[in-house]
Amino acid sequence: MRVLAYVYPGWHAIAEREPEWDLVERCTPRFDGHVQPRLPLWGRYDDRDPAAIARRVELCRAHGVDGLVYGLFWCRGKRVFEAALDDGFLGAATRLPFAVMWANRLPRKVLPVRRADVPVIDPDRLVPTDVDDFVALVRTVAERYFVRDDYVRVGGAAYFSIFDSTFFIRELGADGARQAIGRAREMLAARGLPAMHLAAIDPSADVIGGVRALGFDSVTHYVLLPDWKGPPLQDYAERAAISAARWPGFAAASGLPYHPSVATGWDASPRGLDFGRERPDKYPWSPVVVGEHPDKFRDALARALCTDSELVFVASLNEWSEGHYLEPDTRHGLAWMEAVRAARIAACAR
Repeated sequence: MRVLAYVYPGWHAIAEREPEWDLVERCTPRFDGHVQPRLPLWGRYDDRDPAAIARRVELCRAHGVDGLVYGLFWCRGKRVFEAALDDGFLGAATRLPFAVMWANRLPRKVLPVRRADVPVIDPDRLVPTDVDDFVALVRTVAERYFVRDDYVRVGGAAYFSIFDSTFFIRELGADGARQAIGRAREMLAARGLPAMHLAAIDPSADVIGGVRALGFDSVTHYVLLPDWKGPPLQDYAERAAISAARWPGFAAASGLPYHPSVATGWDASPRGLDFGRERPDKYPWSPVVVGEHPDKFRDALARALCTDSELVFVASLNEWSEGHYLEPDTRHGLAWMEAVRAARIAACAR
C-alpha cells in the first residue's frame, strides 16, 4: 500500500496574484479556542525553489510518504502555478514518485474573500472543457509527465485524477464525458504513450453510480472530513470516524476501487475576511474542524492503511491556508510527518 500526499502548487507569485503567506501569517483567532495562526516551522518558502522542495521531499521519504500528487491548473491550454512542479519538484536533487491531479477550477484572484453574499464557487472559476480540450490536456500531461520513470502507476497505467469530477461530468453530459475519456485513451494508445488510470475525485451522489460506465477506473476524495452543511465547529476524531464509515459505500455505489483520503484537519479561515461574531456560515469561514492532533491523524491514517486499497491519500502536504498539511508547524514540529510513519507501523501490527 502506498501513501500519496496532495500538493498545492500555489506558494509562488504569478501574474494573477501573490502567494497566500500574508493571509496565513496574519490570521488571528476568531472564536474561543480557535487555533490561528497556523505557521510553518521552517517559515514561508517559494515552491519553485528546488532546494526548498528537496528538503520537504527528504522529510516525506524519511517518514513513509511514498509519493506526491501535484495539482495541475489547466484551462483550455493555459496553465498557472506550473512552476512548482516543473521547476521546484522536478528540479530538486531528491525526488519521490509523483502524479498530477487536474485542478479544474481556477484559483481565486482576490483573497481574502470579503463578501458573504457571493457564491462559494464563483462561476468564473469553473473551468470549461469539451472533448477536444480534454484530449489535449491528457496528451500534454502524458507527453510531459506520464512518460517519466518516476510517475505513479496503478496496474501499469499512469495515475491521473480530476478534482471536480462532478462538474466535469455535468458539463459534458454522460455521452460527452464518455467520449472524452474514450478518445483520450485512444490517443494515448495511438501515440505509444502510457495507458491512463483515471480517478474521479469527490463524485456527488447523483453521478457516482455512472462513473464506471463513463470510463473512470477508481474513486477517491480530496478532503473528506467536514460535514460541509453541518455545524460551524466539528470535532476531528468524530468526523474522521464518520468519513471512514463511508468508504465502503463509495466503492459499492461506483462499482470501482475506492482509495481512502485522510486529512490532517480543516480550517480555511485565513482565506476569509474576519467578520467577528457574525462569521458567515459558508466557505471559507465555516465549518472549522477543531480538536485535530497528530495522534488523532495517526489513528485515522492507520484505519485507512488497514483497508485493501492500493493507494491512500493524505490531504495534504502544504495547504496552509485551509489548515491541512504534513509540513512541520510551530505547534507540533515534525509530529504530523511522524504520525505517517507511526500509522504505517500501527497498521502493520493489526
